[in-house]
Amino acid sequence: MKTEKNILIAFVLNLFFSIFELIGGFITNSISIISDAIHDFGDALSIGISFILEKISKRKPNEKYTYGYARYSILGAFITTSVLTVGSVLVIIAGINRIINPIEINYNGMIIFAILGVTINLLAVYFTKGGNSLNQKAVNLHMLEDVLGWIVVLIGSILMKYTNILAIDAIMSIGIAIFILFNALKNFKEILDLFLEKTPENISLEEIKQHITQINGVIDVHHIHIWSIDGNTNYSTMHIVTDAKDINCLKQKIRSELSEHGISHTTIEIENTNDICNEKECKIKNENINCSIHHHHNH
Repeated sequence: MKTEKNILIAFVLNLFFSIFELIGGFITNSISIISDAIHDFGDALSIGISFILEKISKRKPNEKYTYGYARYSILGAFITTSVLTVGSVLVIIAGINRIINPIEINYNGMIIFAILGVTINLLAVYFTKGGNSLNQKAVNLHMLEDVLGWIVVLIGSILMKYTNILAIDAIMSIGIAIFILFNALKNFKEILDLFLEKTPENISLEEIKQHITQINGVIDVHHIHIWSIDGNTNYSTMHIVTDAKDINCLKQKIRSELSEHGISHTTIEIENTNDICNEKECKIKNENINCSIHHHHNH
């Protein structure tokens, strides 16, 4: 619940602020404030999307979505990060253009707006911090970058007021954009890893194999798959070869070992020593077992 409420607060703050900013941009004749207003409106838009998708991601699993809706939250992160990336590239282009063709700016108006900008965005950062979903992290990055942006605008407008060097504005906006771009690309990598079903960063497959093989009654473990749905919840499936009498007890031991590694959902396939496993990695071991399998089809 906290995540949703925070994202909603950030959305409302951003939306109102971007409208207010647009008006301010026209009053002060500052193109950087106008472009920031557009950027903020883009933020508000992507936060709105994040809010809806975060809400959907909390739904319970059903027949169509047997894993639940957790991935929707990642979709939110993806859209937000995409908006950030495109925004940063556009800011860099505009900044370079600005250095080539500088224009006059109303510094005092800019200073007042920058102070307001820092204050409002700091509030938004406060409300969105501490979330553990990738989606909320992306939203929080938005807010943080807005605060930094405004601090830079503030320092820049004060400097320009006293030095009259117009390029300061552009150089700083390029610097911020590069910083945002760098963080956005890091976010993309996390999102991509999830979609590619990569083993989560903090989990070592080898270590898990070792620990499970040490459990009493486990002869072999193979065909392990570990993946995450949303960066928070980890799933695994595996085949266990055992001669244990009490299978339920064994499964419990394996499950508790896995939960220590942060894996909360596990499917265990139990095989005894003379079972034939049809998975590729077991095929070799079974070459010497000849067994004709007859399929009965009931029409």
